[in-house]
Amino acid sequence: MLIIAEIGVNWDGDFQLLKKMLQKAKSVGCDLVKFQAFTKEMIKDHPESDRLMKSSISTKNIQQINDLSNEIGIEWFCTPMYPEAVDFLNPYVKRFKIREFDSRPLFDNSSTPLFEKILKTGKEIFISTEKLPFKLDYYNNPKINWLYCIPKYPCLIDEIDFEKIHKIGGFSNHCPLSDALIKAVEAGATILEVHVTFDKQKNFIDNNVSFDFNELEMIIKTINKKTSNTSCD
Repeated sequence: MLIIAEIGVNWDGDFQLLKKMLQKAKSVGCDLVKFQAFTKEMIKDHPESDRLMKSSISTKNIQQINDLSNEIGIEWFCTPMYPEAVDFLNPYVKRFKIREFDSRPLFDNSSTPLFEKILKTGKEIFISTEKLPFKLDYYNNPKINWLYCIPKYPCLIDEIDFEKIHKIGGFSNHCPLSDALIKAVEAGATILEVHVTFDKQKNFIDNNVSFDFNELEMIIKTINKKTSNTSCD
């Protein structure tokens, strides 16, 4: 089981807070942490665009992100949302993520400059999708991991088609109920991507789809128990 902690924009560009989040992610059993890289133009209509930009990975903060992750001892990677971000991310990361919005063109067997640039790095790729990718040439690519995702923030547990998880392989969660993650594992998910926050009582932007680290620790313990019991049957 691979557990990805989606820190995303919930670190607010605050490196002291980020250090605590990285430490917690490692201590509760997360394998990887993930960030996002976007441009100001992409979020110009968001009411907190200036705040969001502080959390975007850029050439100005990437070295500090990398140094801090190395210090804590947990691997980080990123979702680039524009092609140029791949260039400055590539020397630092071992893998990339493609969000559900950017995966949609792949399903008519077309592509995008962003996807092609990531593909050319030869590195591991995680792709969120709401669809079953069976007709794609990319489906059998050993470098690509597919994560079933409902692109709503938040989504209801009843909107999740758990039967798809067994066929897709992984699950990127936007449901605020821990049962969604447990059911995803029971449905066969071997990769879980989970939004995390340091404090659900504060106004971190993605708190409505995030778990705090106490919640995540309990979820991981439950998952480990279930998978351990399954392996012993």
